[in-house]
Amino acid sequence: MKTSYERWDQPSVWIAALAGWASVISFLIYFRNGEILLYGDAVAHINIARRVFDSRTPGPLQLGTVWLPLPHLLMMPFVVAKHAWATGMGGSIPSMIAYVFGVVGVFRLVRDALRGAGRTEASASWTGVFAAAIYGLNPNLLYLQSTAMTESLYLALFIWSVVYFAEFVRAGTKGEWSRDARRLLLKCGTCLAGACLTRYDGWFLASSITLLVLFLGWRVGGIAVMRTAAMFVLLTAAVPVLWFVYNGVIYKNPLEFANGPYSAKAIEKRTATPGFPPHPGTGNLPMAGLYFLKSGEFAVAEGNWQRAWIFIALFGAGLAIFREPGLAPLLLLWLPLPFYMLSVAYGGVPIFTPTWWPFSFYNVRYGTQLLPALAVFVSLTVSYIGSWIRIPSARWVLVAAGVGLVAFSYTGVWRAQPVCFREAWINSRTRLELERSVAEQLKMLPPNATVLMYLGEHVGALQDAGIPLRRTINEGNHRVWRQPSDPEGIWERALADPAKFADFVVAFDGDVVWRAVEERGLPAVAIFSINGQRKATIYQTR
Repeated sequence: MKTSYERWDQPSVWIAALAGWASVISFLIYFRNGEILLYGDAVAHINIARRVFDSRTPGPLQLGTVWLPLPHLLMMPFVVAKHAWATGMGGSIPSMIAYVFGVVGVFRLVRDALRGAGRTEASASWTGVFAAAIYGLNPNLLYLQSTAMTESLYLALFIWSVVYFAEFVRAGTKGEWSRDARRLLLKCGTCLAGACLTRYDGWFLASSITLLVLFLGWRVGGIAVMRTAAMFVLLTAAVPVLWFVYNGVIYKNPLEFANGPYSAKAIEKRTATPGFPPHPGTGNLPMAGLYFLKSGEFAVAEGNWQRAWIFIALFGAGLAIFREPGLAPLLLLWLPLPFYMLSVAYGGVPIFTPTWWPFSFYNVRYGTQLLPALAVFVSLTVSYIGSWIRIPSARWVLVAAGVGLVAFSYTGVWRAQPVCFREAWINSRTRLELERSVAEQLKMLPPNATVLMYLGEHVGALQDAGIPLRRTINEGNHRVWRQPSDPEGIWERALADPAKFADFVVAFDGDVVWRAVEERGLPAVAIFSINGQRKATIYQTR
């Protein structure tokens, strides 16, 4: 029998091929319908990657601070081509690749865990296939992996971190850690470093696994073991430390990403209604947990099927603890629950679902972070109960019931449309209408015209028009290391004297460019007013 840490075997290759087919088909459907750029965050991710090399001030500082850099670095090679950038196609490719790895990771995690617990090869493999199918056929994940959002990439790194950690535990619990165990641990550390570079969820995951590694290393003892544990700690701690240093050096604030003007906390303060809590769950951990679990239910089902998923998955987790202690590493898949409880309660991160107050869609996509746990533990529940049944026909009835739960749930999701798609579509309709109108006007500008514009909310207009970012003067040209102000910077000088630096100005009511030009009497080329959006005006400066 092949050891779990060898190269991919034939079943893994088949799983990867099927996942790749599902990924491409899903992408083509959403791409053909013009729906891969519905999320404003997806548009922002693509343009952050693009502006690293397409800017008046190109360079790594264009990566910014609030969002971690790995997704943008991975997108960069794919958005060099103008068509891939303008259509958003280039931003989808890393997500699609990550989706395939995530599906294979779920299969390998379940199959190898059951192998290690003494199950037959057939039982372990088919349970792994079922878990991979639950994960890979999820309608919400299929939409997200078609876009430039970061969920697909983070989930793949999250899953493989748990895969390697579980394999490390199986290989290294008996006495001195073997060479293979140490190698697996360093692979886990590499995946954790990637997760830490992708989303802040990864910092919580890395901290949790690091504590477990230190505990296991202390129990085993020995110089070689402690040396490996130290290397693991350095690997996982390097990313957060470097991010603190980066923010401290460039922004003069090590916590710029957490409390700066673009952080979740700052956005919460700007949008809060006086006299009311900013969002449900603020300062209330149990309520925050309920909202996150509800978003997790929406990730897999609609209506009456939702609650069943959580109960079945929790039942499977309980069985894993009490019947097979060797499956304990799989419980790490539940870490998104405490992380988002803390984030919603104390981190300024709201989650709104359509069935609970305030009855809207906002960050409901975060529920997909529970998808690996639901896929793994629902499949384990079916496997465990099936192992207790001695009558073959009754066992097939159980399997049919498990498949039926998934089929009916996912059919209901497709019928209602995936909640992540609905969230993106509902929140983007007026934004896209405004950006398309502005883009049509921008296409008529002279080919070498320079545009002064704040890109924070509507960079999609330039992307839609196919205007290179280097033809604009925007907030990304501000030299952030010049504190507290930079009057000699090109962004500040252009705001002070638009006619000297730009041919045209695009201003949205209330933004920094609008405040700079509102009283200058510049002739308006076009004015766009869309309900639900701030009025946009294009001025000619010369």
